[in-house]
Amino acid sequence: MLIVRGARVVVTGETELTGADVVCSDDGLVTAAAEPGAEVLDATGCVVTPGLVNAHHHLLQTAFRTLPGTRGVPMAQWLPTMATAYAAVGVDDELAHAAASAGLAEALLCGVTTVADHHLTWPADLPDDGVGIATAAATAARELGARLVFVRGSARDDPQDAAASAEAVATALVPPGGVTEDGALQVAVGPAGVHSDAPETFTLLAEVAARHGLRRRTQANEQVDVVVAAERYGRRPLELLDEWGWLAPDVTLAHLCAVTAAEVARLATTGVTATHAPGCDLPMGWGVAPMAALADAGVPVGLGTSGGGSNDAGHLLADARLALQVAPLAGRPVSAREVLGWATRGSADGLGRADLGRLTVGARADLVCWDVTGVADTGVADPVAGLLWASPGRRPRHVVVGGRVVVRDGVLQTRPEADVVAGLTGLLGRRR
Repeated sequence: MLIVRGARVVVTGETELTGADVVCSDDGLVTAAAEPGAEVLDATGCVVTPGLVNAHHHLLQTAFRTLPGTRGVPMAQWLPTMATAYAAVGVDDELAHAAASAGLAEALLCGVTTVADHHLTWPADLPDDGVGIATAAATAARELGARLVFVRGSARDDPQDAAASAEAVATALVPPGGVTEDGALQVAVGPAGVHSDAPETFTLLAEVAARHGLRRRTQANEQVDVVVAAERYGRRPLELLDEWGWLAPDVTLAHLCAVTAAEVARLATTGVTATHAPGCDLPMGWGVAPMAALADAGVPVGLGTSGGGSNDAGHLLADARLALQVAPLAGRPVSAREVLGWATRGSADGLGRADLGRLTVGARADLVCWDVTGVADTGVADPVAGLLWASPGRRPRHVVVGGRVVVRDGVLQTRPEADVVAGLTGLLGRRR
């Protein structure tokens, strides 16, 4: 049992408590009653929040950051540039493990306890239907103590091959329902978008999802998505997704740049959830999603970083700050608490995970202790709002996942950070 004690404020997701303890049971859940002899984690001077949930990442891209020709370019140019880089290094189990290890270690050190990894890049020859790559990412998460949602994606893959792989990955990694008993690993499916994948891919992956009880995820209304949908089908991406059965309560749509007011209203009637990725879309010049309008219409909103090929960091709190700052360019201003909700329970709800993103009794005991005693927080009247407004590079003091301390006093406890760095750096050095 672990007791997190001394916090200035505890943000549960439903309310804010002053000076309250958070008690983590031996089975990794938030509980109401502490027992004698429990370990005490000092959170003096901290704001404690639920663990952040990164609802849209591409962990493989952690190995491909700041590549020449990938900054501020049209998406139609960015995609083949990234594909060339992947081919030069070679995508396999070893790279998947090293890249996921680095991306997930970074996530934990930034207060992110759950990452949804939309894996879209698969080698042409998959002798094990991709189970090895998925297992490599899952192993990295287990070693580090992070929660992983592995999304078996597709980007121009043969529809039958993508479906067979998704079937094999789900069968190998998770029980029916798509989530392991401890909540540490989840599997979902997700085509890259209508610009990339044929209607058959969407149909077959939806069938796999239905058989295994998996969530579905895709990307919509990114720059190239809108252009290709118009050229190839004479339609808008959301029209196609609706026709193909992908506007439904088990579906999450990432990006959603340049959606119209009519499309916002349409989305609100379908039960879909949305994931905002401003740290990708803005610096690349791909657009600003009207997330406040979506939220106001009743669409649950989450937050993601997207991958290292477009957003060179997995720092979700920094992207929450960016979302806060740019919201008035696409609609009404949003509050820090609203965006913090997107980064926690909003993202979790998009994954179908009511056990994540909040610190209520019975939820998974995932939490972050943010030290607000330093100079960056001096003069901040509202420490919760200050988490986003102040100190853009803020790192947590402690991170707890399932009642286990995985970051203590800013230091990763589960694997030496230097070993994670050496693993990916060495692999890239050998292959490049």
